[in-house]
Amino acid sequence: MLWVEALHIVAVVSWFAGLFYLPRLFVYHADAKDSLSNERFKVMERKLFRGIMTPAMIATLGLGIWLLHLQDYMWLRSGWLHAKLTLVVLVVIYHHLCLMHMKRFARDANTHSHVYFRWFNEAPIVLLLGIVILVVVKPF
Repeated sequence: MLWVEALHIVAVVSWFAGLFYLPRLFVYHADAKDSLSNERFKVMERKLFRGIMTPAMIATLGLGIWLLHLQDYMWLRSGWLHAKLTLVVLVVIYHHLCLMHMKRFARDANTHSHVYFRWFNEAPIVLLLGIVILVVVKPF
């Protein structure tokens, strides 16, 4: 079980690294004026999303489900765990919002400013903070 937990943590760290970096790329992409920069950002975003973020998300969710399966079923009724899983669902939704924005940039159809993406970039920090507090503190 400790191996599964260790791999789960590595997958989470990898996923969140991408979730922190991709919206930062969106900030710079939204400000890009020349076609060379625009094309470079498209490649960077696509490779980050498809090569790192999505595999890390799949590994995180798969290993997380495995960890849930290994637990005592009484423990699965804990309120903090349900709250954490709700936040994980929100992270998955955020991941797909990133995909939506990436596809808009790929079509040169982005309508948001760099300011929007600066705010958009804050969501995974809030979600990660909530998840970590719930897992470590187990407040309820």
